[in-house]
Amino acid sequence: MGGVRAKKSLGQHFLKNEMICADIAKAITLHEGYERVLEVGPGTGNLTKHLLERKDIKLVVTEIDRDSIAYLNQHFGELDGKILEEDFLKINLAELSDEQMGVVGNFPYNISSQILFKVLDYREMVPEVVGMFQKEVAERIASPAGPKEYGVISVLLQAYYDIEYLFTVGSHEFIPPPKVQSAVIRLTRKSDQELGCDPKLFRSIVKMSFNQRRKTMRNSLKPMIVEREVDKDLPVFSQHPEQLSVEEFVALTKIFEA
Repeated sequence: MGGVRAKKSLGQHFLKNEMICADIAKAITLHEGYERVLEVGPGTGNLTKHLLERKDIKLVVTEIDRDSIAYLNQHFGELDGKILEEDFLKINLAELSDEQMGVVGNFPYNISSQILFKVLDYREMVPEVVGMFQKEVAERIASPAGPKEYGVISVLLQAYYDIEYLFTVGSHEFIPPPKVQSAVIRLTRKSDQELGCDPKLFRSIVKMSFNQRRKTMRNSLKPMIVEREVDKDLPVFSQHPEQLSVEEFVALTKIFEA
């Protein structure tokens, strides 16, 4: 890919299919009227090229691979002054810009979940995310309550974002080909960000519930039930965490608050 070799240590798999790159770029809706978009890990710029073609987007990219940075500087003059040589996971987005900012990328699979948890921390300024994930992770994020795929990341993200599974991508579309299938999903921030309960307590309850997902809620949340003197015989506690919707986790959090 232009003399830049994908590095296993960085989880790099360069997307080579131009049509898929174009589809990812088109999937950004700018639905709240924002303009600034941050691309994470542009690599050799296959997606970057299509993002730059969108004149309604103010693009900034963040990359830590020096070979990729050199390549981008050489081939994309439009990015002059817009390449952040920083790890996305360490960037303070609030210091980077006071504008609303979408996040897009062919995300490195080894840190894709961490990227989304960071987005959660900055959800007040990230209205939209469009990204490539390992198919299994994408299905987990988009899963409704019930299936085994449904878990912590499903509940926490769906509490604040609407999730759309857009399309599946075969491993042969990358250099080097990953050992797994991939998928592109879109996260669109909900207009109402107020859960109606303490968000920190909500997050703690969700994580504690799925930490022992084979157990009933009564057993996994026992320490909190005892500490807060909550009625352990409530019907919700006889269920398993994957059976509870986001709304039911919110209702449960309100019970503990009361």
